[in-house]
Amino acid sequence: MGIGILGFETRSISVADGVDLNAAVGGEGPAVVLLHGFPETHLMWRHVAPILAEHHTVVCPDLRGYGASGKPEAVAEDTYSKRTMAADIVGLADALGFDRFALVGHDRGAHVAFRAGLDHPNRISHLGILDIIPTPDTWNVLHGVSAAVAFHLYLMAQPPGLPEQMIAGSADAFFGHFLDVWSTSCDAIPAEVRAEYLRACRDAIPSIVADYRATATVDVKHDQTDLDAGNRLTMPVTVVQQDWGRQLGFDATAIWRPWTTDLRHFTTQAGHFMAEEAPEDIATLILNLLKR
Repeated sequence: MGIGILGFETRSISVADGVDLNAAVGGEGPAVVLLHGFPETHLMWRHVAPILAEHHTVVCPDLRGYGASGKPEAVAEDTYSKRTMAADIVGLADALGFDRFALVGHDRGAHVAFRAGLDHPNRISHLGILDIIPTPDTWNVLHGVSAAVAFHLYLMAQPPGLPEQMIAGSADAFFGHFLDVWSTSCDAIPAEVRAEYLRACRDAIPSIVADYRATATVDVKHDQTDLDAGNRLTMPVTVVQQDWGRQLGFDATAIWRPWTTDLRHFTTQAGHFMAEEAPEDIATLILNLLKR
């Protein structure tokens, strides 16, 4: 591939039966794990990770089902549940010898980080969430024609077969669409990185769809059970997102408040790929989170 994060070593680390995660590791100090979003790989952190690595050990894995990580067949509804994917990240920390670590996720990685914070609060010291709202709230705020912005959620929620076939028939156009419309900077994702994202997604269509399908099924059950039980994220939480609330008609801070005990919420003028469009800003927000 020839593309990586400057100063980082790439490793393949076993985290579950038959599942290895590809991870870039660099720096020294308290551990921070950075989880990527869709349609990307760990390379989305290529600008932020070296800044954090000046004072922290930084780990940037490809999620289960993405990039160069393992892609088990979705033989059960929880193969790609966020609970299972969060357990992968705890397994990664175990393999690297981290008892506690800060966790920051973007997009799909943010859903995994959210679940890790609920399931493993004794392991997660700080939690950063980039550009999502919790899964039940996501479905609840999508109404009428404004929901068209999230058409991919509905497509990949369908039973196995049709979504995979449709996406495979025009994979680069499908994944490339999101790289185009979700960015506010044409320079944020250079050609060689874009090509790597498209290649990685092209090779992972069944597992990517399975990840999204879980978000319309088992993930909703898990999150709603926690909300009904009064379970909360008890570590310091920073949420950074675009102003989706203004576009779709909801109060993002109010949505996050019932899920947290220590929340700081920010909006950004950058696009969805904020770690690539405004890496210094995102690195600063993460460093400020780690000081709390």
